[in-house]
Amino acid sequence: MHTIIGTWDVSLKTPVGTLKVRYTFTEDGGRLAGTAEGQGETGALEAIAVEPTADGERVTWSQKVTRPVRLNLDFDVVATGDVLQGQSHAGRLPRTQVSGTRRAG
Repeated sequence: MHTIIGTWDVSLKTPVGTLKVRYTFTEDGGRLAGTAEGQGETGALEAIAVEPTADGERVTWSQKVTRPVRLNLDFDVVATGDVLQGQSHAGRLPRTQVSGTRRAG
């Protein structure tokens, strides 16, 4: 089972302020799936990939959002235990710092 499996409370520090998003990662038959809920919308995560690292797992995925603006985001984080840290990127915009903690239960 992958470290990323579960529900995460994630903060994205953007130039327009900090966004709070809930990410849920599941695994069914060896295939990863995920959703993001925040800013009044829920969306599926695409192209989820996991790679073991010395500190945990490096997880990448893509996501389309429409709020606060329409963007295609690419994420690159490392999940270690119940903490994740990394960044997201959208085209020419500056990288956004991403941090989160796993929800208990």
